[in-house]
Amino acid sequence: MKNIVYFDLETQKSADEVGGWNQINKMGMSIGVTYSTARGDYKIYGEKQINELITELQRADLVVGFNNLRFDYEVLHGYTAFDLRQLPTLDMLVELQKTLQHRLSLDAITTATFGVEKTAEGLQAIRWYREGKLLEIAEYCCYDVKLTKLVYEYGAAKKQLYYNNRFGKKLSVPIHW
Repeated sequence: MKNIVYFDLETQKSADEVGGWNQINKMGMSIGVTYSTARGDYKIYGEKQINELITELQRADLVVGFNNLRFDYEVLHGYTAFDLRQLPTLDMLVELQKTLQHRLSLDAITTATFGVEKTAEGLQAIRWYREGKLLEIAEYCCYDVKLTKLVYEYGAAKKQLYYNNRFGKKLSVPIHW
């Protein structure tokens, strides 16, 4: 059985706090979450378990995420010399951007495709981190991993996804994964 690992993480700091989006590796991970199809469950990682998280990603047959090449992997590059971009990876944001010629949010897809919204956003997770509310971050991150998994599986099965454009119109996009 192929081990697909769905992955998301949240950070300790914002881009503004570390000197901009070219310094993502300085943001620090607060919580990382995976869902492994081989295990059939979620795993939550704190910063102290970051090496275990990286090992799980390295052992995956495929890592699936949303903006993981440009963001999540770059955060992890602050902790490892290994170039995570070498891993077999499907970044759904990148794939959708190739087709649409613009970026989409995960929320724009999940709202139009499933009628569900994300429960929070990254800046809220940073506030929770400062308040020591790691459980809230873990719950939010698990939900994002679940949405990522749903989007991937729906796209793979139906060969299309729906999204709401910036004017609120529901459109479809062909999927090739």
